[in-house]
Amino acid sequence: MKTFGTLIAAFGRQYEVRSDAGEILLCVPRGKKSLFACGDRVQVADTGPGQGVIEKLVERTSLLYRSDAWRQKLIAANATQVVLVVATEPSFSDEFLSRCLCAAESQHLKVLIVLNKTDITAGLAGARQQLAIFAALGYPILELSALDSVDALRARLVGETSLLVGQSGMGKSTLTNALIPEARAETREISEVLDTGKHTTTFARLYPLPEGGGIIDSPGMQTFGLAHLDAEALETSFREFRPYAGQCRFRDCRHDAEPGCALREGAEAGRIDPRRLRQFLQFRAECEQARRQAQGW
Repeated sequence: MKTFGTLIAAFGRQYEVRSDAGEILLCVPRGKKSLFACGDRVQVADTGPGQGVIEKLVERTSLLYRSDAWRQKLIAANATQVVLVVATEPSFSDEFLSRCLCAAESQHLKVLIVLNKTDITAGLAGARQQLAIFAALGYPILELSALDSVDALRARLVGETSLLVGQSGMGKSTLTNALIPEARAETREISEVLDTGKHTTTFARLYPLPEGGGIIDSPGMQTFGLAHLDAEALETSFREFRPYAGQCRFRDCRHDAEPGCALREGAEAGRIDPRRLRQFLQFRAECEQARRQAQGW
């Protein structure tokens, strides 16, 4: 018997699929390739009680993943919104946020930045200052404490399939527990010595929301490679660069040291944050290096 369903958890070469009839099946892919992500719509053939084999992948509306020269790590499919979770403690990287934003923008996904742990007031001012660059670009920022109330966040998730992304220790699993108490996502204390969180979520899982929609809680990350983006896609993923497209003096301008570069002139005039331009140049160099390594140069 064959049925369609949604892949709700991915771990190794095994997947949990919730059929459209509501049955949970433990599935494996047919063949050696395992190119599925949490959130994928798939066709499954039953192989036994509570078991199945994935036979077909339904076309995706979006796919968020990270990559380097040698491999790709699929994170979530068919999401409509990326919720980037940061916190007042431990410290977070605004460069990591820029990388995630590039991936989200390249898939035309909505973005919401959540500043968690606002009850830890000692780091609140510094966190707000770090996020000011993204607020200036029009990215919505929601401040809350998962230990207090998540009602404001819940309202932003209704009707969306939202992927929670963040570095370890930002409180994604705590947010998931607050939104869906029955999820019972494991949480651990922050490692104060290393100023980083311990990895508590080891695989992505999709949880349905009672109000409609769902959230995908993903493993904490410390890096987010963008090797799958070419130079044009990467440049377009910086939303503040788009008004300057085609305005450089030279068509093949690399926005590095060429005269008449519209992006550099924008940065010098204060219309583009110089840090974001430096990040773009850094990301592009990394992507180009990754492609050379992949080709054995």
